[in-house]
Amino acid sequence: MAIAPESQRRRLPGLELLQSAAPASAEPLKTCLGSLQREWRKDDHLAALWQDWPRVAGTQLAPHCRPLALQHGVLTVGASHPQWRQALLYNKPQLISALHQAGHAVRDLRIQQHHPLESAVLESETSIWAQHPSRTDVHGMGTCPDCGRPAPNGEVKLWGRCGFCHRQTLNP
Repeated sequence: MAIAPESQRRRLPGLELLQSAAPASAEPLKTCLGSLQREWRKDDHLAALWQDWPRVAGTQLAPHCRPLALQHGVLTVGASHPQWRQALLYNKPQLISALHQAGHAVRDLRIQQHHPLESAVLESETSIWAQHPSRTDVHGMGTCPDCGRPAPNGEVKLWGRCGFCHRQTLNP
């Protein structure tokens, strides 16, 4: 049976309590982040590539492409537009060389189209509904030219017929 050190014992009359050990002293955040970055470099993590990417890819390519995955020495890079994908393909040997010079063990590049969420304009549900063609309070009511039934003007303007007739043309 192990005996607790004196710092963890608390004696009361007729009773001895054990306290948990004092927590280790906290390290400054800068030290923790520094050790984390060293671990990234040592283990060749994708995070180290993200950190070096602007320097490795250069000022022209870096804003339009990003490292997506690193598996078994193959780096997958996503390009935001087909033209930037083409630029990456043309610069593949130079990019691999720059990665080696930066200390990354990348043996090959896989380049693919990638649409990051930051570039997409995400509309709120309210703004989408405000513009929806089925809203009669916004667009008013009219008559479908195909079936002659009442239909929202937004649908007739968008598809040239009501939503029901439009669905029938999609599924003949």
